[in-house]
Amino acid sequence: MTNRISKQLVTFRSPFYLDSLEDEWPAGNYTIETEEEPLDSPSFLAFRRVCTTMIVHTKHRGRTQTTFVVIDPADLAAAQARDQQPLNRRHKPARANAPVINPYFR
Repeated sequence: MTNRISKQLVTFRSPFYLDSLEDEWPAGNYTIETEEEPLDSPSFLAFRRVCTTMIVHTKHRGRTQTTFVVIDPADLAAAQARDQQPLNRRHKPARANAPVINPYFR
């Protein structure tokens, strides 16, 4: 059997971050592709996720550039959840490698 690819259109109302990437992404529509491979099972059909990709279209000097960014589906779900929150409750996620700053040290 061959791998299957599903596509989903995701809309962000505000600029967003994915926890595993440094960049801020602009609000808008993004196509998410999920590639899955079939599992060897004689009794039932099952698939395993191989890769999740966000397709980013940008304009530069009148031309559209398409970039494929491999993402973690959990990061996408977290970004979507943050996007659904009221504006005053949204925050940039803390980075795992970000320095810890003690507010009491001066």
